[in-house]
Amino acid sequence: MIGINSELAERERKGNPVKIGLIGAGQMGVDVVAQVTRMKGIEVVAIADVDIERARTAYEIAGMSVQTEKADSAEQADEFISQNKYVYAPDYRVITDIKGIDVMLEATGVPEIGAKAALRSARSGQYLAMMNVETDITVGPLLHRYAEHKGVLYALAAGDEPAACKELYDFADALGFTIVAMGKGKNNPLDRHAKPTDEKWATEAARRGLSPNMLIEFVDGSKTMIEMAAVSNATGLVPDVRGMHGPKTSRDKLNETFALKEHGGILNKVGVVDYGIGHVHPGVFAVVTTDHPRLRQALVYRDMGNGPYYTLFRPYHLCSIEVPLTCAMLAIRGKSNMVPLDKLASEVFVVAKQDLLPGDVLDGIGGCRFYCLIDEYDVASKERLLPAGIAKNAKVIRAVAEDAPVTYDDVELCEPSAIIDLRRLQDEWMSGRIDEQKMLETIDAMEIE
Repeated sequence: MIGINSELAERERKGNPVKIGLIGAGQMGVDVVAQVTRMKGIEVVAIADVDIERARTAYEIAGMSVQTEKADSAEQADEFISQNKYVYAPDYRVITDIKGIDVMLEATGVPEIGAKAALRSARSGQYLAMMNVETDITVGPLLHRYAEHKGVLYALAAGDEPAACKELYDFADALGFTIVAMGKGKNNPLDRHAKPTDEKWATEAARRGLSPNMLIEFVDGSKTMIEMAAVSNATGLVPDVRGMHGPKTSRDKLNETFALKEHGGILNKVGVVDYGIGHVHPGVFAVVTTDHPRLRQALVYRDMGNGPYYTLFRPYHLCSIEVPLTCAMLAIRGKSNMVPLDKLASEVFVVAKQDLLPGDVLDGIGGCRFYCLIDEYDVASKERLLPAGIAKNAKVIRAVAEDAPVTYDDVELCEPSAIIDLRRLQDEWMSGRIDEQKMLETIDAMEIE
C-alpha cells in the first residue's frame, strides 16, 4: 500500500475519483461509506441492499450531505451518476450492471448473492472486491479464474484478518523465512453450541449493534474457521488438525506455542493456519524460522529472541476501515492484494450443533442447526463433508448426532442455486474431470438472475 495516498490525491486533483458500487449496507458496508468521506480520490457512488431504507440511509449515517436518487435499473443509475448524484437501490443487479463504477464491493456475507454478484460484475467489466469471505472459501478459485477470463481483477478486501495475515505472509515469504504458522487472535469466548435464540447472546448482540446471527458466527467459532480457510486457500498453508488447535496463549508466547512438539510447542508440522485465544486479538501473527546461523544471530540483535522460532505480529486489523485501499489498488494500480489459489487447500464444513432429524432444515452460518470446522480440502472431499457455503436451507434426510459432521449423503440441497452449481463445477475442474476451458464456457452460458 506504500504510496497509495499520493496516487489517491492525484486522482482527487484530476477530478477522477475511484468509483465504488457497494452491495450490502450492513454494519461493515456503512463503515466503508463513512471511511471514504475522509479519503481523497475515492467515492462510494452507488449502494444496493435488499432493505432499501438501509441503502438510502447509509449515506446519511456516514455523514454525507449529497443528493441521492433511487435507481430501479443500471441504466437509470448510470444516468444519475453522470449527473453527480449518488444512487441507492433494492436490487444488487443495479450495482453489478452499472457502467460508471470501477469496483464492485460485495459486503453481504451471503454466499449465494456473493457468487451471483461476482459473476455479473465480471461480465460488466468491473473489478471485484470481496468482503464476502463466505463466498470466497466456497467458490473463490472459480470466481478468480473467471474474473481473469473476463479481463478484470478479483481481490479479498483489506482490513479483515485474512488480508492482514496475507500481508505478513507476503513479507515473510519474500524474505525467505520458513513460515511455521499463520494465525489470528479470537476475542469472543468459544461456545460451539451457542444459538442466536439464546437470551444471553441476543442481548449481547443488541448491545453491540449486531444481528444475533453475526455474533453467533464469531462465538461458535465458525467465522474463525472461515477466515483461516481464506488464508489457507490463498497461501497453501493448511490446518494442523481438524478445527485447528486454538490454544490459550498470548502475543509474547506465540513463538513458543506454535512450535513443533519436539521443541515444546503444539504443532505436528510446519506450514499451518491456526488461531490463539487470549491476549492476541485484535492482532494477526506469523511464526517463522530460519536455518541460517548468521540470520539467527542477526535476529537476536534485533530483539527477536534466541529462536529457533520468531513472531511477526500485526497488532490490529481494521476490518471495513481498510477496505477502500483494496478498491484503490484495483482501480489505480491494477493489482489485487489477495486472491485464492487455483485449488482449495482447506474446506469449511458443517457440524451438527444439535441432534438433527429427517425433515429438519439447515439454517445459515451463525444459526441454530450447525457450526463450522476446517480441514484440508482433500480430506473433506474424500469424506463427502458438506461445505458450509452451500448448506443453507438443505433438508436433512437422515439423522445426524450432535457434534457429528454433516455429509452430502445426509441432506438434500436446496436447489436451484447458483453457488451450488458453481461449487459442483469448481469441484469438477479442481479434480481434473473437466478442463479449464470447459469450466469457463459453462459459466459463460449460465443465466445469473
